[in-house]
Amino acid sequence: MNAEDEHLLVRAYAAFNARDIDAAIALMHTDVDWPNAMEGGRVHGHAGVRDYWTRQFTQVESQVEPQRFSATDDGRVAVDVHQLVHDLDGNLLTDRHVTHVYTVSGGLVQRMDVEG
Repeated sequence: MNAEDEHLLVRAYAAFNARDIDAAIALMHTDVDWPNAMEGGRVHGHAGVRDYWTRQFTQVESQVEPQRFSATDDGRVAVDVHQLVHDLDGNLLTDRHVTHVYTVSGGLVQRMDVEG
C-alpha cells in the first residue's frame, strides 16, 4: 500500500461522512464495483453508487471512521473502520468494527468489499 492510496481513501471516507456523494464518486472509476450492504448484492458504476447512497441516506445516518490501513497479500488495501449507524430518530442501530477492502487502480477506487 502506498501513501497515495491511503490519502485517496481518507478523502473518500470524509466525503461519505459529509454526505458529499459527488466528491466521493469522483474518487471512483466510472465502472466501480461496490457492495450494497443494506439491500444485498452489488451496485456498479457512478450511477449505481449514487442511487444506493441516496436511498441509504434517506433511511439511516451512518458514520464510518477509518482506524487502520494495511496492505493485503494480493495488493489491495484493507481499512479497519469503526461503523456507527443510527436511525433517523437518532437511535443506535449498529456500533461495530468491520474491514473494508479496496482495489485501487490508476489512483481511483475500482472495487470495495466488506469483511467481518
